[in-house]
Amino acid sequence: MQGKLARLKASGLRQDVVLLLLFCVMVLAFSLANPRFFSVRAMANILQDFSPVVLMAIGQTFVIASRGIDLSVGSVLGLAGVSMALVIRAANEAGIDPWLAITLGLLAAVGVGVVVGLINGFLITYCRLVPFVATLATMGAAAGMSLVLTGGTQIAGAPKEVILLGNATYFGALTVPVIAVFVIIVISWAFMSRSRFGRWTYAIGSNPFAARGAGINVERHLIKLYLLSGVLAALAGAFVYFRLGSGSPLSGRGGELNAIAATVIGGVSLLGGTGKLSGVVVGALITTAVLSGLILIGVQPNWQQIVVAALIALAVGIQGLGAKGGR
Repeated sequence: MQGKLARLKASGLRQDVVLLLLFCVMVLAFSLANPRFFSVRAMANILQDFSPVVLMAIGQTFVIASRGIDLSVGSVLGLAGVSMALVIRAANEAGIDPWLAITLGLLAAVGVGVVVGLINGFLITYCRLVPFVATLATMGAAAGMSLVLTGGTQIAGAPKEVILLGNATYFGALTVPVIAVFVIIVISWAFMSRSRFGRWTYAIGSNPFAARGAGINVERHLIKLYLLSGVLAALAGAFVYFRLGSGSPLSGRGGELNAIAATVIGGVSLLGGTGKLSGVVVGALITTAVLSGLILIGVQPNWQQIVVAALIALAVGIQGLGAKGGR
């Protein structure tokens, strides 16, 4: 096994290319099982489902590459969507211009991400909580706050401009949020692979003590990473709200699992210090396509989280074999 892994590594075959080929095979398999999977409408739905997953996965990539984890992203998505819905509904009832109301709602959503991200960073860097415990606490707090604000019900009353912004398609499959997500992907890739910010993130994940010795302010950088993760999760919540036209306290449930799955499938090591954003993007596509494909071929939704968990276990197992093969 080690010899095969070594030969594969020596061949120079990039993991993100292998993942892309795997995605194409999956699309073919699901299309043969149900031809509707390959339709333009199905692809548009996959892209809309892909958008929040990849946003959370990008934030998760920066965090995991630094040897951390953020379990709060799903709850932040839900709380941001609920906050945005409440602000827009209040502004709409007050007779404020719809586009100004949308702007105010978007600021409220981003504000949620900023607050939770800063709390996560503070708990981890200054209170010395391990990332798992810190973000588990904020996950519960954000989920509880969503229920408190809504009473457990959806917040509707969105103006028609919200539905138009979130669902009007261009070229048959692209919406404004999807286009915005691709712009964010490009910017994040530049930060991760072409900037000092990305190099410092990898350095901290590889060896935080050596990074501190090299003059990197580890605590400040970690706060920035969790802030980034919170903001991206909040944007994911805003984009879900644009699509549905309502905010639900349950909309982010399980989102952290999908984000971690996309990140790990994309090749980011849970031990930190490695991983490419290009692989994560394809990993998010694979995760989304699997869930959509299972629905189209008649698999009950209750099995979705089981399949995602299995994908995470498989990806981590492959990473472990790769690590042994590289020794």
